[in-house]
Amino acid sequence: MSHTKIEKTNAARLLDRAKIPYELVPYAVDEEHLSAQHVAEQLGEDIESVFKTLVLKGDRTGYFVCVVPGHHEVDLKAVARVSGNKKVDLIPMKELLPVTGYIRGGCSPVGMKKSFPTFIHRSVEGRPFIYVSAGVRGLQLKVAPEALIGYVHATVADISREA
Repeated sequence: MSHTKIEKTNAARLLDRAKIPYELVPYAVDEEHLSAQHVAEQLGEDIESVFKTLVLKGDRTGYFVCVVPGHHEVDLKAVARVSGNKKVDLIPMKELLPVTGYIRGGCSPVGMKKSFPTFIHRSVEGRPFIYVSAGVRGLQLKVAPEALIGYVHATVADISREA
């Protein structure tokens, strides 16, 4: 009888406003294991469908976002090339909240404080859906990759490799 209502996140409200279909999918959070692998296991999905959102800073362009499969790590040389930088690095954890408005384990490519250039790994092509964070730990957005790419104006490129 008690039906838990999923609280909409800012990312979900933005997709609603843009009339982009998505599904909010909750999962059990383990503060000790914030990995995409844990999320995939909780969702009962393969790791290739669960994408993580990483924020980097380039020496020329400043902050930008990479969305990569959960079992991948960002290829810094490749992403420097496609983002127009000589040198790039992941931002320090303490900068994540002030720069994006999100915390580790709950960083969504949708609804950051500012709109940053976004790069999504090529493996999204041909997938009917992917999962990305909905903006809080314990909640994922299940969304068609083309819709997400269009909404965040992402560039699809080879930016990561299997970890």
